[in-house]
Amino acid sequence: MVAFKVAFISVFVALMYMFPGYLLGKAKKAVADHLSTMSSVLIYVLSPCMIISSFFSMEFSWAALRDMGLFFLVSFAVEVAFLLSLYLILRKKFHINKYRMLAIGSALGNCGFFGMPLIQALLPDHPEVACYSSVYVISMNILVFTAAVYCLTLDRKYISIRSAVINPAVLSLVAGILLYIAGVQKYFPGKVSDGIVLLGKMTTPVCMLILGIRLSTIKFKELFSEPFVYLICAGKLLIFPLISFAVAFVLPVRYAFKASLFILGSVPCASVILNMAEIHGKEQKMSANCILLSTILCIFTIPVMSLLLTLL
Repeated sequence: MVAFKVAFISVFVALMYMFPGYLLGKAKKAVADHLSTMSSVLIYVLSPCMIISSFFSMEFSWAALRDMGLFFLVSFAVEVAFLLSLYLILRKKFHINKYRMLAIGSALGNCGFFGMPLIQALLPDHPEVACYSSVYVISMNILVFTAAVYCLTLDRKYISIRSAVINPAVLSLVAGILLYIAGVQKYFPGKVSDGIVLLGKMTTPVCMLILGIRLSTIKFKELFSEPFVYLICAGKLLIFPLISFAVAFVLPVRYAFKASLFILGSVPCASVILNMAEIHGKEQKMSANCILLSTILCIFTIPVMSLLLTLL
């Protein structure tokens, strides 16, 4: 029950960050048209700081670096296998936009902005879990710029391998690993490292503020009355986490590795899906609804899922 309580409080606090954004939106003090600026700050400044700072509390070891590489391979394999399974199941309906959204919405989660503080709260004595979250972000980003873009557009010309491997998240991870290997972060002036850590901790509040402002533009009736969105949320919050649990359960690895794979697989739909939808002008409304509704519903699902941690 300790895990349930910690998970509930962590998710509740994260959701509370949406509330000021929602109030600002309703009061017309913040408008959705300006969210691209906040998103740019989040993606190009705060997220890189979050990823780099995840290595600051880690003592270097080749074994830990090897585990990060293994975590990348396992998380990527789980996501790809789930996407392929959904494609095979839905292939006769894959020409319909909402079924393609079902595939990517169920597989890709908010494992960085939402997942990192959650897994750190659940496993405070394991600093490596923050690095696992950063690695998970990379495996997801590769799929966002390839499979997700294709599912949104059905046009291979928008698939960008270059964007999948050269983007702020990947470059930040490379920088973080190089600093980790060299031990350079030990010699950073305290104010510099503290500043990077502080900016990294701002990712979750800013991400949720953006979602709160976005929520203020949507009628609650529209958010809660679309049955297909619930199906996508069920895929992301129930089915995918249980598959992640099954994989973690059979892996001969340490508990922190297993728990991270499972909990990071339990987070709500990835906010980056909405960014891609807006860029390509496809399924913006459904993307927003999936992200918002799954984020709201996860206050019930994640604490319940956390009860399974005792079985790992």
